[in-house]
Amino acid sequence: MKEYLQKYFTLRKHEARVAVKKAKNRKMCYLFLAPYAILFTMFYIFPVVASIYFSFTYYNILEAPRFIGLQNYISLILQDDIFLIGVKNTLLIAVITGPLGYIMSFLFAWLINELPRWVRSIAVMLFYAPSIAGNCYVIFSVFFRGDAYGYVNAFLMNVGIIDKPILWLINPQYMLPVCMGVILWMSLGSGFLSFVAGLQGVDKSQFEAGYMDGVKNRWQELWYITLPNMKPMLMFGAVMSITQAFNVCEVTMALCGYPSTDYAARTIVTHLFDYGFSRFEMGYACAIATILFLMMILCNKAIQSLLRRVGT
Repeated sequence: MKEYLQKYFTLRKHEARVAVKKAKNRKMCYLFLAPYAILFTMFYIFPVVASIYFSFTYYNILEAPRFIGLQNYISLILQDDIFLIGVKNTLLIAVITGPLGYIMSFLFAWLINELPRWVRSIAVMLFYAPSIAGNCYVIFSVFFRGDAYGYVNAFLMNVGIIDKPILWLINPQYMLPVCMGVILWMSLGSGFLSFVAGLQGVDKSQFEAGYMDGVKNRWQELWYITLPNMKPMLMFGAVMSITQAFNVCEVTMALCGYPSTDYAARTIVTHLFDYGFSRFEMGYACAIATILFLMMILCNKAIQSLLRRVGT
C-alpha cells in the first residue's frame, strides 16, 4: 500500500511539473484568455463560492453576516414544510418536463432535418419562437381563465364535457399540470437549435459506410451513427434542459400567483425568491440556492453517465 501511494504521488508530481512547463511555454495563450477568465471568475465562480459561504450564516443585508453553522440547512429540511412542497413540485416538473422537453427537442429537430432547406428554416423559426418571446406565456392565463370566458372552459362547456367553469389557475388540483404544459410549450430553446446544428454536421459518408457494415434501418442509423456524432450537442441540450426544468419560477408566479393557492405551484426557485427578495433573509436564501445547485449537479452527472452509453 505504501509503495502504491508513493508511485501515485510521484506520478502526480511529474504530471504537475509537466503542466507547469507547458503553461510557461504557452504564456501568450493564457494572456489572451485572461480577460475571459477574470470575468468568468468574478461573475460566476465568486458568486457561487460566496453563496455557499453565506448559506452558513444569518445575513439580512442590514447587518453583518453571523455564522450559524448548519442551522439554515436543518431548518430547511426538518422545519420548512413549504420548502419540501417546493422540492416535490420541482422534482415533478424536472422528471416530467425535463425528459419530455429533451426528447421533443430532438425529435422535432430530427424531423425538421429531413425537410427541404427553405421549409426547414421556417419550421426552426416557428418551433424556436416560444422560447424567445419573453412573457408570451402569460397568454395562457387567458386560455385558462376561471370563468366561462376562458377559451378552455368555453370549449369544454360547449361540447358538454363540463357544466360549470373550472378554476384552472386557482384549484391546486390543476395548477401544476397547467404550468407543466406551458413549460413544455416553451421547452424548444437552445438545446433544440444545437440538435438542428448537430444533425446538419453529421458526415453523410458515415451513413453509406454504416449500410455497408450492416445498418438496416433508420433507427439503427440513428443509434449507431447520428447520436454518437452528436454527443457534445446532446450534452449541451441535456444541461439546458436540466437548467430550465429546475429553474421554473416565472411561469408559476405569473399564472398561479405569488404565493399560489396552498403553495400548490411552489418551486424551489420561488421559495428562494420569497426569502431572498421579499424577506431579505439572504443566508437562508443562499442555503436554498446551494441545495438547488447540488441537485442540478447530481442530475447532470446522471445524464452524463447515460449519454456515455449512446451508440454502444
